[in-house]
Amino acid sequence: MTHTANLWLYFLLVFGMILTPGMDMAYVLASALTGGRRSGFAAIAGIITAAALHMASAVLGISVLLRLYPSAFKLMLLAGAGYIAWIGLGIFRRASVLRVDPHAAVRPPLTAYRQGMLTNLLNPNAYLFTLAVIPQFLRADYGPLWLQGAVLWSIGSVCEVGVYGAVTLLAAKVRTRLEDDPAAGTRIGRVVGVMLMLVAVFAAASGWRNG
Repeated sequence: MTHTANLWLYFLLVFGMILTPGMDMAYVLASALTGGRRSGFAAIAGIITAAALHMASAVLGISVLLRLYPSAFKLMLLAGAGYIAWIGLGIFRRASVLRVDPHAAVRPPLTAYRQGMLTNLLNPNAYLFTLAVIPQFLRADYGPLWLQGAVLWSIGSVCEVGVYGAVTLLAAKVRTRLEDDPAAGTRIGRVVGVMLMLVAVFAAASGWRNG
């Protein structure tokens, strides 16, 4: 397989995986609904930053430790699910945050960025992808591994910006329509909180079963 064909295959695989709803998409959706476009895109930036760290671990071979010590994966699984559930519980308890008030203080984008990065760093699916998929696309005859890793990360970042960006824009439009209906904003806030908690439970259950 040529290097170009290899990259196209990686693009199709990554794009399909990013389209699948998961912890990252759920957090981006929640961020955009609660903080608007700025928070949504800040969350995406945090996820992309974490993806760079995942790619670096794949290139350097650090992720092999998770193969040697399966218990480390279990701990990462529980930590990631617990973190998402904690964010969901917070949104549920403060559901009125979706009551759009132009004069109210909003959560700074830096918070969404930091939480987005932690969400991805604690996402067990990201580690499974790092362990099982990325090494298949790193070949010595394609050039320096660090350069190949940078290209693969760039492809993934473009896919994330495209998919999660669309989610952010749609969620931000929904948020602006809540301005005249505070009660609806509260209900949606509770739904978003429950959604994140359910995603956390599902991710933990499926990861524990398959891990």
